Amino acid sequence: MKIEGSADIPAARDQVWAAFLDPDTLAKALPGCEKLEAIGENEYKATMKVGVAAIKGTFEGKVKLSDLEPPHRYRMAVEGSGGPGFVRGSAGMQLSDVDGGTRVSYDADVQVGGLIASVGQRMLGGVTRMMLDQFFNRMTELLTTQKT
Repeated sequence: MKIEGSADIPAARDQVWAAFLDPDTLAKALPGCEKLEAIGENEYKATMKVGVAAIKGTFEGKVKLSDLEPPHRYRMAVEGSGGPGFVRGSAGMQLSDVDGGTRVSYDADVQVGGLIASVGQRMLGGVTRMMLDQFFNRMTELLTTQKT
């Protein structure tokens, strides 16, 4: 499943970049994230509770960042598994200046398997977009309250 889009965050690019690399900030912004801890340089272990339709469960996984070009772009590889199945994917994140803040553009390729894949690509795509919206809205809240 391919996912791409962008979101504007009303904060300076350096501030957005720092937030996207901070495990504490990310844990607060990621929907369903119960734990996110650094296990190496630019590598994190995550525990997330995720639900799609009637299928809910906890995923354990890893996130690894690569190709970091501060404060412009980086790549992220994600893999996780749990009762509902597995998820694997990679995403490119690109930050650019826009009036009043920073545009975060992303393109991702995600594979899911197991029970969670049975809900169908359309439902998974809708839930993924909803979670991305929640993430960017929460990140905006966190960054705008930091400024004051």
